[in-house]
Amino acid sequence: MTTETVRANPPGTIIAAFFGFLVSTVSAIAGALLILSARDEIAAALRRTNPSMTQDQLDRLTLVAQAVPVAIAAVIALVYLWLSFKLKAGRNWARVTLTVITLLQAASLLTTEPSWAGYASCGVAVVATVVSYLPPSNRYIAGARRAG
Repeated sequence: MTTETVRANPPGTIIAAFFGFLVSTVSAIAGALLILSARDEIAAALRRTNPSMTQDQLDRLTLVAQAVPVAIAAVIALVYLWLSFKLKAGRNWARVTLTVITLLQAASLLTTEPSWAGYASCGVAVVATVVSYLPPSNRYIAGARRAG
């Protein structure tokens, strides 16, 4: 005879938070992709800061100025997605980590000049974070902790 543990399905609040974090990730990626379309603006800003650069140096620096933020955004998006799935599975540590990341994201709005995608991403993440702490979410995560 085998014993099988039955896991509860995630409540609507966890599903809403999960999809909220997915939407937040997609909007953050959209913001990162805006950097790729801003090549001329980036090159002009770099030229203003150092007018003595050769065209070759300017091209390479512009490429780096575009590639680094996009690569960082991709890594963060993968971590965010992984954490979102762990939240859906009822992992409290994922919820706490997503909360910390969301707070850091909100703080970054005060120190940078974000695009519309940055504001949208942060707003959706804040709503998803709040929803992930509502009573049905708390009961689900507490039950997942006891189950496994």
